[in-house]
Amino acid sequence: MFLEQVIKQTMDINQPLRVLDLCAAPGGKSTLLQSLINEKSLLVSNEVIKSRAAILEENLVKWGAANVIITNDDPVHFARLENYFDLIVLDAPCSGSGLFRRDPAAINEWSENNVALCSQRQQRIIANAWPALKQDGMLIYSTCSYSAAEDEDILDWIHETFSAESKTLQLQKDWHVIETFSARHHGTGYRFYPDKIKGEGFFIAVLQKKEGAPWVGAKPRKSRLEQLSKTEEMIVRPWLKEGIPMVLFKQQDNIIALPPGLENELPVLQSALYIKYAGIRLGKIAGKDFIPDHALAMSLLTNQQIPRIELERQQALQYLRRDEFRLNTTQKGWCLVTYQQQHLGWIKILSGRFNNYYPKEWRILKQLPVSYNR
Repeated sequence: MFLEQVIKQTMDINQPLRVLDLCAAPGGKSTLLQSLINEKSLLVSNEVIKSRAAILEENLVKWGAANVIITNDDPVHFARLENYFDLIVLDAPCSGSGLFRRDPAAINEWSENNVALCSQRQQRIIANAWPALKQDGMLIYSTCSYSAAEDEDILDWIHETFSAESKTLQLQKDWHVIETFSARHHGTGYRFYPDKIKGEGFFIAVLQKKEGAPWVGAKPRKSRLEQLSKTEEMIVRPWLKEGIPMVLFKQQDNIIALPPGLENELPVLQSALYIKYAGIRLGKIAGKDFIPDHALAMSLLTNQQIPRIELERQQALQYLRRDEFRLNTTQKGWCLVTYQQQHLGWIKILSGRFNNYYPKEWRILKQLPVSYNR
């Protein structure tokens, strides 16, 4: 919640922004960032660990926004995008001492050696990503550690290594956030203590880059996205709401919707990064038929005229588990299933049965004791 305050106090969110969430999984900060920036802005959400990048993709697909690109890159790769981003958010890997109350097992994993290793890793990540921040751009740095070596000392290291200026934020007393300062350069940070707030231990600081230059663009390699043919457009467009401007492209068999302007950003990013997911994946064309992707169901693009089936609670849980259940309906073909008007995903109704297209890897595995008569 404080991250929202930081962004509103330091960025003009009414302007188009290029934003990087550098260590993004599982995606909580990315969904917040996407909610704050405007539709003409771009969010690049990155996670270096492949398994965590899959979780990040799942959560951002469920969020349903089109102006997001998910990458799976080491921070050093972002140096290729010199002066590109207006804002970089780095919730850095840390020793985790701020989580001791929530996870007592973390106490046994803590050591001074681990703090030192985390501090070195944090410096490497910042040094790798710093060139990608444009002049006067903002770096928001945070950890869930109490160690000065990972917090205030990092601020001093940034001031000694780069040309940067700490930004001071306006606090309210009832937030109980503690303002803190680094020892050598008086860099400003903010600490959160569990005995003072309803949350866990946390540190955050904002620094403005005072070197570099504005982004001037680069000549990207040729985009791997193909424009749809008129016939393909005629097949796909009825599935989408009217009046929402989207540029439709094809990448291999997948049809992708991108906000206008983002199609120019994507080739730039493709030239430097591994793109795991971009925009909204709408589906595939098979002959004259359209096979909708789950991401389309999660998005805000779905045409209201597409048949919908409202499920009861037990049916919704069975759908999300991919269990078999009965439907009393006369609908045929593709239908969007909902629960309390919220989109859950696709089914295709055939003669006497239906196929469940909820992603297998996302299905609910736990069987919880739930009363369905509440």
